[in-house]
Amino acid sequence: MIVVGERELPLVIRKLGHARRMTLRLAPDGSEARVSIPAWCRVGDAEAFARDRADWLAGQLANLPEARQIAPGATLCFRGETLLIQWTETAPRKPVIEDGRLIMGGPPESLSRRLQRWLEGEAMWHFGGDLTHYCAQAGHQVPRLALSRAQRRWGSCASDGSIRINWRLIMAPDFVRRSVVAHEVAHMTHFDHSPAFHAHLGTLFEDDVSAANRWLKRNGRSLYAPFG
Repeated sequence: MIVVGERELPLVIRKLGHARRMTLRLAPDGSEARVSIPAWCRVGDAEAFARDRADWLAGQLANLPEARQIAPGATLCFRGETLLIQWTETAPRKPVIEDGRLIMGGPPESLSRRLQRWLEGEAMWHFGGDLTHYCAQAGHQVPRLALSRAQRRWGSCASDGSIRINWRLIMAPDFVRRSVVAHEVAHMTHFDHSPAFHAHLGTLFEDDVSAANRWLKRNGRSLYAPFG
């Protein structure tokens, strides 16, 4: 644990074979601090490194986006596009996208819950298409896919090959979402972050991995603002 202002945060320390220096990050939702260190580095040094930067962590926590209410007149991102939520009594219960608006009817009190279910359904459909595409490129059978509600990671690949992707990525631009799916498919061949893994990911993903990572670093926390 590390004391940051008036809070205590879990401190997660990871030794990485390819790391050349210590780096400190805050989880996208502010739930933990993470230190990545070279394999030769001591855990005690990592703890001191994080404590010395507690003020920086406090600033990062202060910059976390506040939870936004999902209601008529609010905005919501879908595949990188900002849409205005419009409730119309005569509109279908299922959302319809039209001219920058997300139009839906049904009971107003359940609008937020229904919107989240719709987003999760869209996420499963798009993630499934991405997964099929990258598995075909990598020569793998398509594994079981599940949506994740993890507060600390965007995707994961289990030892049995099953893949979980954070449903909130459906709000991000397509290339960002696809980079995470490609990343997890690359783990089906290389279950590490070795140079071979990164080279394989580079052959799978059609866009700029670094640009996708930069987008998540800058904007990833904002994906946690809607729906609490």
